[in-house]
Amino acid sequence: MSDSAYSQEGWHEEKRSAYLYRVMAEAEAGTPRAELFSGLAAEAENQAGIWARQAGVAVSEYVPDLRVRMVAALVRRYGPRALRSMLVAMKVRGLSVYSHAVPGHPLPATLDEVGKRHRGVSGGGNLRAAVFGVNDGLVSNASLILGVAGASANNSIILLSGVAGLLAGAFSMAAGEYVSVRSQREMFEHQIGLERDELAQYPEEEAEELALIYAARGLAREDAQKLAKAIIADPAQALETLAREELGLNPEDLGSPWGVAIFSFLSFAAGALAPLLPFFVLSGERALLVSIAFTSLSLFGVGAAISLFTGGSALRDGLRMLCIGAAAGALTYAIGKLLGVSLT
Repeated sequence: MSDSAYSQEGWHEEKRSAYLYRVMAEAEAGTPRAELFSGLAAEAENQAGIWARQAGVAVSEYVPDLRVRMVAALVRRYGPRALRSMLVAMKVRGLSVYSHAVPGHPLPATLDEVGKRHRGVSGGGNLRAAVFGVNDGLVSNASLILGVAGASANNSIILLSGVAGLLAGAFSMAAGEYVSVRSQREMFEHQIGLERDELAQYPEEEAEELALIYAARGLAREDAQKLAKAIIADPAQALETLAREELGLNPEDLGSPWGVAIFSFLSFAAGALAPLLPFFVLSGERALLVSIAFTSLSLFGVGAAISLFTGGSALRDGLRMLCIGAAAGALTYAIGKLLGVSLT
């Protein structure tokens, strides 16, 4: 890409951001966020002017395309908070104000405090994902096995169906998680690349944007400017902080796509294996009863484990999960029975 084309692209992105900032300010009229987005719109216009001077593009030439108009319409209808993921992908900044809107939330006052509250916050994410992955595998495969058992008492058919359900569900979960994390990472890497270029092109304007965000979250304007300038002075620190505060992205939350895929596969498979195990060593009604008992204990255990994340009662959450699983299993068993009778 030539320098002129690169500058034109930068101009277009800044003009697009300015347009969306103004729409967001209108949607947030009467709130402190309206002032933030109005200020960010002005900064984006300034940065567009820098690109325009480099590329020789007239400022008045910008016309929002269909995608931008659609996003703007959605923002007017539902508000910026609901459209955060779309707005981030379109180079809109300042969305961390929606993540830190709790009154009294501590703001960084020194350079050392910047990003400190983010460290170590994602450690429980894998455990939570494991519990819910096991739960998905357990409920889905137990329902499948009970449905097949209702239609046929043939142990081989039940085993084949259970193994197929385990593999299909596990691969589906793994593929879905891989695509999700890969897409997030690509978006993150693209946005970080844009921020890196902007830091090199106009660091003072980036500092002003960051100061606006801190000011909107309650920091005194003068203190916000001092802190922002100190952050921008360190390129590595600046890039990480801009990712968190302007983009609302936390690099620590994005794992390896392959790691997440394997983790999802194994957790789902572990849950799906529980109702299937008795059919490997037993057959007939005895295998079905043992499978139901084993699945019931597993459902209660998963429900109790979920209470660790909800703060609720382990007994209540365990019984609730047991009831949900029992209802799903009873329904699929009844459907299997009906189908089995109609096919014979």
